[in-house]
Amino acid sequence: MNPYHLFKLVPLSVLQIMARFVAWIIVKIPSLSIMRTIRINMALIAPNLSDIQKKALTKDIIYHQCLTSIESIKSWAMSPEWSIGQIRDVHNKDILLEGLANPNGMLAIVPHLGTWEMMNAWLNQFGAPTIMYKPVKGNITNNFVLQGRARLNATLVPTDGSGVKAVFKTLKQGGFSIVLPDHVPDPSGGVVVPFFGIETLTSTLASKLASKTTCSLVGLSCIRRDDGRGFDIYCYKLDDPALYNRDAETASYALNQAMEQMIRDHCSHYMWGYRRFKHIPNLGNPYRKSKAALKAFIQAHNSTTANSDNHSKFDNYK
Repeated sequence: MNPYHLFKLVPLSVLQIMARFVAWIIVKIPSLSIMRTIRINMALIAPNLSDIQKKALTKDIIYHQCLTSIESIKSWAMSPEWSIGQIRDVHNKDILLEGLANPNGMLAIVPHLGTWEMMNAWLNQFGAPTIMYKPVKGNITNNFVLQGRARLNATLVPTDGSGVKAVFKTLKQGGFSIVLPDHVPDPSGGVVVPFFGIETLTSTLASKLASKTTCSLVGLSCIRRDDGRGFDIYCYKLDDPALYNRDAETASYALNQAMEQMIRDHCSHYMWGYRRFKHIPNLGNPYRKSKAALKAFIQAHNSTTANSDNHSKFDNYK
């Protein structure tokens, strides 16, 4: 028996209490890698926040990331019907239905925002999507995730050329696929464009699929309700013509802008513990730089963007 299946026996409310306790411990140990990653990300994208605001935001990010992790494991352990039952409200569902009705297919744009794994079962009610899957580390964990996703209607394809062709074929046939476009790609699969004002390597996969198929683009997020009673799904209509531009930089920049809007709506639910900015021109990997080098880069960057609104995006965080 896979040890992860024990999560099937433990109520979600108990698992969430455990996740909150783990989050409390993590916040108490600032030397942890995840804490350092979040601090660097906040320093890069939100330099105008006070130290008190950054500390509060970091605490909230850790809290939500721990909950997302435990909730994702629970959703893999349970039946699709259980996950569907956790969804309470769907905001702007008409946007999703309109996208699914496009004869050129639909591409769901799903950043690392909220508990997206909980949303998979709900989304699979609308058809049989083709989804690219990269094996996770460890056979036990990978087998568990695969078993959980095998219960869905989705067809899993590898994250290589054959997988891209499969997704392309699905869209051409009027089907739909799901892409997490904010992962760090290989240099050959990305371009350098701003994300929250920071020039960084960005995947071109979603943009290329959109320009070649003219499929609908619909942003989706699954956000934990403040009252603790399940999750709400938010649908975003991504119809900026620039998203379909054949120039990869233009389209990827537009997609990053669209994702920023989604993230700003629920900024502490985004996975800021992810090392999104690994490839920055004139800096390299900020997560491997000294404090002095990182500070110098941020100061220089801020001076050149003093008249930009890029750094105001988290200023209203409370």
